Amino acid sequence: MKYLITESQLDRVIFRYLNSQDLIQIETDERIYFVNSEGDKYAQIRYDKDNGWCYIYYELINEISSFFSLDEFDSEQVVGRWVENTLKMRVTNTGFCDETDEEQLRILLK
Repeated sequence: MKYLITESQLDRVIFRYLNSQDLIQIETDERIYFVNSEGDKYAQIRYDKDNGWCYIYYELINEISSFFSLDEFDSEQVVGRWVENTLKMRVTNTGFCDETDEEQLRILLK
């Protein structure tokens, strides 16, 4: 059986899913990191305050894509909207990071 749902309904479901992950926010002067637990070396999501860029770990994108039957681009966009909603800050662009560029997700504390 197929169901038609609106984008806002899908967003609400995925937002609930992301909220249930209990990601911890670590804030620095320049960035906000979303991590699974204190002491993680790498973040699931990194938000850059100066330019509004949002970097997302590829495994999180793959998880949302497979669980909600979305393509990677749509999953990336909905995570960006979740970050905007959660932080009340504008996301200007999103990108996903794989193992080759996971340095983008390294937590840099000052």
